[in-house]
Amino acid sequence: MGDNFQPPSPAPAQAQEPQQNPTPQNATLLQAFEWYTPPDHAHFLRLSSQIPQLSQHGISSLWIPPSCRATSPQSNGYDIYDLYDLGEFDQKGSMATKWGTKAQLLELARKGTEYGVGLYWDAVLNHRFGADHRERCKAVEVDANDRRVRVSGEYKIDAWVGFDFPGRGDQESTMKYHWYHFSGVDFNDDDPGKAGTIYQILGEQSQGWAKSPEDVDGEKGNYDYLMGCDVDYSHPEVVDDVLNWGRWLVKEVSIKGIRFDAVKHFSESFLKKFVKMLDGEFGEGWFLVGEFWKDSLQSMTDYLDRMDHKFSLFDAPLVYNFSEISTSVSADLRKVFDDTLVQRAPVCAVTLVQNHDTQPLQALHVPITPWFLPLGYALILLREAGYPCVFYGDLYGLCTPTSDNPSPTRPTSGPVTIIPKLLLARKLYAYGPQTDYFDLPTCIGWVRHGTWDRKDKCAVVMSNAGEGWKWMFVGVECAGQQWTDVLEWREEVVTIGENGWAEFRCGGCSVSVWVWEGAKGRDEFESQFDFDIYAASTAK
Repeated sequence: MGDNFQPPSPAPAQAQEPQQNPTPQNATLLQAFEWYTPPDHAHFLRLSSQIPQLSQHGISSLWIPPSCRATSPQSNGYDIYDLYDLGEFDQKGSMATKWGTKAQLLELARKGTEYGVGLYWDAVLNHRFGADHRERCKAVEVDANDRRVRVSGEYKIDAWVGFDFPGRGDQESTMKYHWYHFSGVDFNDDDPGKAGTIYQILGEQSQGWAKSPEDVDGEKGNYDYLMGCDVDYSHPEVVDDVLNWGRWLVKEVSIKGIRFDAVKHFSESFLKKFVKMLDGEFGEGWFLVGEFWKDSLQSMTDYLDRMDHKFSLFDAPLVYNFSEISTSVSADLRKVFDDTLVQRAPVCAVTLVQNHDTQPLQALHVPITPWFLPLGYALILLREAGYPCVFYGDLYGLCTPTSDNPSPTRPTSGPVTIIPKLLLARKLYAYGPQTDYFDLPTCIGWVRHGTWDRKDKCAVVMSNAGEGWKWMFVGVECAGQQWTDVLEWREEVVTIGENGWAEFRCGGCSVSVWVWEGAKGRDEFESQFDFDIYAASTAK
């Protein structure tokens, strides 16, 4: 297309009228761990060392791993044992958790506060593991595929459901857990050969499964039971203890939000009480996100409706769309947001490319072809809808075990090195109204037009086939400006025409982010991001 090209349609509207209030910097979340992070009890130290450069690149919050006491010093924390032990008491073989000690956790929180980086807690409230002793209780076996269906008569089982917390004693909480605080288990010590059988606990003080679909997800008939000892939130002692833990945690650790694990599986009514407690006693403004991992947009929006939209959810359908596009030949990029949460409920959508559950070797692994990762991150970081979450394994590399190296202490696959530049582009230029150019199946683009006080703009173009190009309008006020690709994947200089239009290009199966050479902050792209986070873990 030559210099005489005429736009096929009138130019889109320019930026809105100046606002009175300053435009805040874009918020960006980092999931600050991956499944195979080395179990050297030094992760909090690593994260603390990275806070300054993460803040410099626009990371505003860290989703830290489950930091309560688990069943072993090597555990990621989802097999939770004691809510009230954050790496302070000698329990389950160590004082430190896999991630570090409580003192190191508090130092991470302090460092985050210093640099304006908040911590989001990963709360595992659905179940418990690692009981201290067995207790006999009445139970009935249920069908694993429909938990409403009993497949045995009632009988006594010997279940690991007694939690005394001897290493902590009565410090922080005097609550001890017994069989009547749980609704189900998957092990009977009287019959270990039937491990994996789901037993619904019965008794005067156990109300059975939570109601479905009113209180838990309706998958498998009733998806209250997930694993371990299933906590029964119909019991008032459980409710009081976990609410007390929430109060204690907020006072103990300076957190700004909570990621609730496995929200499909435990009481929504209790979760509403928890949120009400936080708002009433500590003020509103918490960021709360649930792990409701299901490729069903309707189920997700129904859940948000039931939670009065005080919650956000991770956009699982978007991840599956990314996977389909990245593993297909010349897929239609225009459909990338079809049937996603960010399209239907953008304010409640946490957008992501992958996480610790979808990474390689995990049960929920969702394959994302490496060439697509830069495109995926551009799609979540540089658009106006959604709250983007960057995955630690993509930023720093994955320590994926192999037969030759079952416990790697350093990444076995490299980082996606373009992510820091995309983070800077979000921090500096991804503001204001957005104009989409989704007119071709294998090449799409968009322009962010800036705001009254963040005037610098960006033009993004990407292709999942050969070299791509788009004629896009950036504004007549930009006429004559010279724009370059901040990712440095394209070397040419684009001069904006008198009518505010220009042709922007990207390489094949690639993305480019075009910004005016004179834009504020261009010098920040000259800094080198330190990807070697494991160099900071020598101190224990």
